[in-house]
Amino acid sequence: MSSDLNFVEYIRDQVNEAGQVSFKKMFGEYAIYFDEKVVALVCDNQLFIKPTASGRSMIGNIVEVPPYPGAKPHFLIGEQLEDRQWMSNLIQLTASELPAPKPKKLKPKKVKI
Repeated sequence: MSSDLNFVEYIRDQVNEAGQVSFKKMFGEYAIYFDEKVVALVCDNQLFIKPTASGRSMIGNIVEVPPYPGAKPHFLIGEQLEDRQWMSNLIQLTASELPAPKPKKLKPKKVKI
């Protein structure tokens, strides 16, 4: 089952205090971006935050499950979705610990002869 766009927009609105947050549809689900970094996934209308040490200490009682079969475990966020400030802080903390995205390699142009 794919996630509902309204739910993804709700998540974006909940964390917009963090800064520029965006999302992209991927394989019927969504990736949440902050500072061009993927910080979370929305799968089956649930929010999964990438695991970090700061996130682990902030969340406290963690539910860690894979967002889809074969994925590494992420932090599943439940009741805290309603707390905008808490969510924004979690997104900022998570992004601060994640590495910068790798630059995309430019494909060489094919020359027709």
